[in-house]
Amino acid sequence: MPFCNDTRYFTQEEDPAYELVLAPGAQAPYSGIYRCEGCGSSAISTREHPLPPQNHHVHGALQGHIRWRLIARTTHP
Repeated sequence: MPFCNDTRYFTQEEDPAYELVLAPGAQAPYSGIYRCEGCGSSAISTREHPLPPQNHHVHGALQGHIRWRLIARTTHP
């Protein structure tokens, strides 16, 4: 999970983009922070660039496959 020092710099929003679960190496629809649904680790990706690949980190059997979900997007594409 990512950390921040001051939550005043974040704005909560409801958007279907936060519901998308993406495969490793998929093209990022937004620039921002993505969270692995299996283990909770986070990574930054830029819009239209690939998300981290399958070999970015290793999961145990109970964590399942690596799956990325947008958790914070930038205001600049």
